[in-house]
Amino acid sequence: MNFKRLIVFTLLACAIGTTVFGQDSPKWIRYPAISPDGSQIVFTYKGDLYIVSSSGGDARQLTFHEAHDYKPVWSRDGNQIAFASDRYGNFDIFVMSPAGGAATRLTYHSNDEQPFEFSADDQSVIFGTSRMDIAEHRQYPTSSQPELYSVPRAGGRVDQVWTIPAEYVQSNKDGSKMLYHDKKGGENEWRKHHQSGIARDIWMYKKESNSHTMLTSFYGEDRNPVFSPDESEIYYLSEANGNFNVFAMNISNPKETAALTSLQKFPVRFLSISNDGLMSFSYDGELYTLKKGEEPKKLEVTIKTQAISNSDSYIEINGGVRDMSISPDGKEIAFIARGEVFVTSVDGALTKRITNTPEQEQFVEFGPDGKSVIYASERDNKWKIFQSTKMRAEEPFFFASTLIEEKPLISLEGEVYLPKFSPDGKKLAFVEDRRTLKVMDMASKETVTLMTPNQLFHMRDGDQYFTWSPDSKWLLATYRPTMANSEVVLLDASGKEEMRNLTKSGYGDDAAKWVNEGKQMLWFSNRDGLRSYATSGQSQNDVYTMFFDKSAWDKFTMSKEDFDLMKEIEKANKMEGEKGKDEKDEKKDHKDKAVEQLKFDWEGIEERKAKLTIHSSSLGDAVLSKDGEKLYYLAAFEKGMNLWSTDLRTKATKQELSLDASRGSLMWDKDQKNLFLLSNGTISKINPDGMKKEAIKISGEMTFDKDAERAYMFDHIWLRTKGIFYTPDMHGVDWEMAKVDYAKYIPHIGNSYEFAEMISEMIGELNVSHAGARYSRSIDLADETASIGIFWDYKFKGNGIKITEVIAGGPLDKSDLAIRKGMIIEKIDGQLISPEADFAKFLNRKSDKFTLIELFNPETSERKQLTIKPISLREEGQLLYKRWVKINQNEVDSLSGGKLGYVHIPGMSDGPFRNVYEEMMGKYHDSDAVVVDTRFNGGGDLVADLAMFFTGEKFLTYATEAREVGYEPTARWTKPTLAMFNEANYSDGHCFACGYTDLNIGKTVGMPTPGTCSFAGWESLPDGGRWGAVPISAKNKAGEWLENNETRPQFEVKNMPGKIDQGVDQQLEKAVEELLKEVK
Repeated sequence: MNFKRLIVFTLLACAIGTTVFGQDSPKWIRYPAISPDGSQIVFTYKGDLYIVSSSGGDARQLTFHEAHDYKPVWSRDGNQIAFASDRYGNFDIFVMSPAGGAATRLTYHSNDEQPFEFSADDQSVIFGTSRMDIAEHRQYPTSSQPELYSVPRAGGRVDQVWTIPAEYVQSNKDGSKMLYHDKKGGENEWRKHHQSGIARDIWMYKKESNSHTMLTSFYGEDRNPVFSPDESEIYYLSEANGNFNVFAMNISNPKETAALTSLQKFPVRFLSISNDGLMSFSYDGELYTLKKGEEPKKLEVTIKTQAISNSDSYIEINGGVRDMSISPDGKEIAFIARGEVFVTSVDGALTKRITNTPEQEQFVEFGPDGKSVIYASERDNKWKIFQSTKMRAEEPFFFASTLIEEKPLISLEGEVYLPKFSPDGKKLAFVEDRRTLKVMDMASKETVTLMTPNQLFHMRDGDQYFTWSPDSKWLLATYRPTMANSEVVLLDASGKEEMRNLTKSGYGDDAAKWVNEGKQMLWFSNRDGLRSYATSGQSQNDVYTMFFDKSAWDKFTMSKEDFDLMKEIEKANKMEGEKGKDEKDEKKDHKDKAVEQLKFDWEGIEERKAKLTIHSSSLGDAVLSKDGEKLYYLAAFEKGMNLWSTDLRTKATKQELSLDASRGSLMWDKDQKNLFLLSNGTISKINPDGMKKEAIKISGEMTFDKDAERAYMFDHIWLRTKGIFYTPDMHGVDWEMAKVDYAKYIPHIGNSYEFAEMISEMIGELNVSHAGARYSRSIDLADETASIGIFWDYKFKGNGIKITEVIAGGPLDKSDLAIRKGMIIEKIDGQLISPEADFAKFLNRKSDKFTLIELFNPETSERKQLTIKPISLREEGQLLYKRWVKINQNEVDSLSGGKLGYVHIPGMSDGPFRNVYEEMMGKYHDSDAVVVDTRFNGGGDLVADLAMFFTGEKFLTYATEAREVGYEPTARWTKPTLAMFNEANYSDGHCFACGYTDLNIGKTVGMPTPGTCSFAGWESLPDGGRWGAVPISAKNKAGEWLENNETRPQFEVKNMPGKIDQGVDQQLEKAVEELLKEVK
C-alpha cells in the first residue's frame, strides 16, 4: 500500500478544510439578490442562504439545513425572503425573515418550483413550475415547458399567472408590465456560447393589452431581465459580445442596446437590482455590484461557519458490488464496491479492504497464482494499472492478511486500464488510451499492439472486450465495424498474425468466451432475436457456439444414443487403463497435466457453429458446464433475469432459479464445481447439482471522505471529457486551462447540487449538446403528489376546485360517476379545500390509494361522496399527451375536410415507430397525406427507420380483375408527408429534421431545430449524480458536423404567446395549409 501517498493526501485535505472554514473568502457565491433598498445582498453558499452588506464584509448565515436552499428573492418591502428548498424531497417555496429565524413552507407540490419575484402588490410570490395547464392551452405537455404561478406570501391557494413558459419574471412597480425570458426546450441552462433557435429571448407582457412582445433580436442567449428604476430601460444578461455580460436596452427602442460590463473568461450570472438602481451579480464565484455608467465592484465577503456534517465517516459495505473475480483456489472473491477493491471469503463473512483512495478503482482480477490482485485506478489524472500482493507467507488469504503491498504493475506514458493476465501469468493484456489493445511481456516489458484506434471507438470507460485463451497464445475480442453491429475476432497474442473475423454476420455478435479447454467458444448474437425498430434499441439475443476443433464438433453433433455409447466405451477403457494406479499416481497425473496448445481446424470452421438457446431473450450471461453438455444462462422474458439451463443434447430447457435480476454475470471457480452469480449488487454461490443458492456474506467497512471524493470526481470528469470528446480540438476550448479555472471552486462546493452546477458550467464552456451534470437528492418518504385527472378553473375563488374538464382515462372518467364540467370538489378525505391552503398537500402520497372526495353540483345543489384512486403525475402526463394528440388529429381532420391524417412522434424508439406505423398504415391508410409532427421529440435512434418508412415509392401492384389487393413496398408509406419540428427537438429528433430536409422527403414547418444530432455519453457518479459529454457526433450529407449546425424548416412559424395559450396552434394550421397544396 502506498501509505506515504495517502498520508500526504490526507494532510492536504485537512489543510484545505482548515482554509475553507478558517478564513473562507467564498469562491462559489450563487443566486445573489440585492434588497429593495440596496443595503443588503442575500445569496447561496454551500447549500445555505447568507446575507451580507452591499458593500461587503462578514456574511451572516440565514439557513442551517441539510437541504439545498437557493434562488432567494426579496419582498418589495424588504421584510421577507422567498427561496426554494428541497426539504421534502423536491424544491418547494419557503419564506423567512432576513433577520433569520424559522422558514415557512408555502407550496406543497412534488414537482420542483423556483421563485422569481414578489408580485407588484407585494402580497404573493411569483414562481415557476409544472403543475397543470389550462384546458385551452395547445402547448405540448412536458415539464420542459413550465407554467407561472403565484402563492400568497402568508400561504394559501396557488393561482396560475400564465400557462406559457416564462422564467426570471420581473414586474414593474404598478404591475402593468412584466419582463421575462422564455424557455423553448430542455437544453442545459449553463451551456455557453451557443446560437440556435433554443437560445432564450427576453419578452415584455403588457397587462392593458394582454400582449407579449419579444424585445431581443440577438440569436444567442439573452436572459434575466430587470427594470431600471425609472422603467425606461431594462438591464439583462447577454452573450451578444461573446461572454455573458450586463446589457442595457431602451424599452421604447429595443434595438438600442449597450454593454454595461465587459468581463471576460467567465459568465456574469444572476442579475438583480435595487430601487435606486444598484445592481448585483455573481462572476467567477464572487459577488459584484454595479451602477450604470460605473465599473463593477467586487465585494470582499468573508464567511465564518462550520459544516453541517462531518466530511469524513465510516460507511458499511454489504452490497453494491460491481466487478468480481474468483481466486484460483475458489476460496476468495475480489470485487469492487464504492470504487474500492475488497476481497471476501467465500465461506464466512471476512472481508478485507485492499485499496484506500478517493479515486475509483475498477476492473479487478486475481493473478493466476492467487497471490495478487490487479486492477485499474484513476490516479494523478490518468488511468493506471496496479497490483496488490500479500506480504506474509503465513497469511495465505487476502481476506485475513495484515500486510498488503501495492505497486504500479506497468508504467506507460498514456492511460491504461482493463488489465487481464494471461493464464500462465507471463503476459498482460490491457487497453491504452481507451482505443488501443496491447499485450505486454511481463519479463521483457515489451508490448505488441493488437487493435488500434482505427479498429476501436470509445464511448465509456471499459467499453472494450477481450479474453485470453487457456494456452495464453490467443485472445477473443469484440470488434465493432459500426455502432450498429459487432463481430467476434481472434487475435494472435504475439501480434504476428492478422486479426481474424470469426462471425462475419453483420449482426450484433459479442462477449465471446473460451470453453471446452479452448476447443470452442460461446458468444451472444441478436441474429435470430426480436429487435426493436430503433437502430441501437433493444434486441433479444441467443447463445451461439463455434468449434475450433473438428473432433470436438463431431462429438457435439452426435445423436444422444451415439454419444451415450461413446461415453460408455471411454469409461470402460479408462477403468482398464487405471488398473494398478494408486492415489499418488492419480494426483501426479493431474499435477503434471500441461495446458495443451490450441490448434485451429480452419477448413469449414464457418459451418461448425450452432445456436444453443431454444428461445431468444434479453441475456445477461452464459456459461457451459465442465462436460460441455449443459448451458447455464441468465435470461429475461417479461420481468427480470432468471437462471435457466438447456441440455445441449436433448434441448430440454428449464428455469433453474428465480432471481428477478436487472442484470447479472456468471463465473465458474477453477474446477467448475461452483457457479458464482453477481446480480443486483450481490454475489451468490450456486451448486449446479442441486441448484442450491447461497448468498456470499460481505461484511466490510471503509472510511469515506466526501470532500476528497468530490475532488476526485472533478478530476475524473475533466479527464474523461478530454478522452471521449468527439473532436480533439475541444471546440477550440483550452481544456487544460479550464481545469485550472474550475478546480479552484471545489473547496467551496457544499453539496452535490452545487457540484453538478459547477460541472455544468465547466462542460458548458465546450458549447456542446448532451452535456453537463444533474443531481437530485433522495430522501425517505419524499413528497409525491397524486393526480385526480382534471383541469380546473384558476379564477374560482370559493371553497373547493371547480372542474373545467375531466381528463379522458383518468380517475374521474368513469361511466358510473357522472362527473361533469362545472362541478366542485369541496373535500379530499374529509379535508375542506379552502382558499387558505395549497390543495396539493391533500393529494400527497395518495397515488393508487383509496381516496374519498366530496363533490358539489351548483346546478342541482346536490352533494355526493365518491371513493376513487388517484394516479401518479407520470400517469397523468401520459393521459395529457394522448389528449394533446387527439386534439391535433381532430383539428387536422377538420381543417382538411378529412383528407389529411396526423401522427406525432415523441421519441425515437420502438414504441413510437409502431404507433406511427399502426396509425398511418391503418387509421390513415386511405388519407391523401399525413402531417408528421416531431415537435419536442427528445431523441433516441429511429431516424433510419423513419426515413425508409416515409420514402416508399410504389413499383408493383397486386390485383385481380375486380380490384387491387396490395402493392409494393407493402410496409412503407407511399403518399406525401409534411414534417413539423421546432426548437425543442433534440438528439435524434434533430437527426430526423436534418435527414428529412436533406432527402427532400416533403415540406417542413415549424422553427429551427438546434444542432444536437449527437450521441450521449452519460455516466453515474458515486454521489448519485450523473454527467455526460458527446463522444460521437454526426455529419450530414455534405460532410458537415451537425453539432451546433441547426436545421431550419421551409416555413418558419412561431407559436406566439397569446395564441397558443388560447387554443391556436399556428404551426399546425400552416402545416395543414401547405400539405393540402400537395394533394389537390
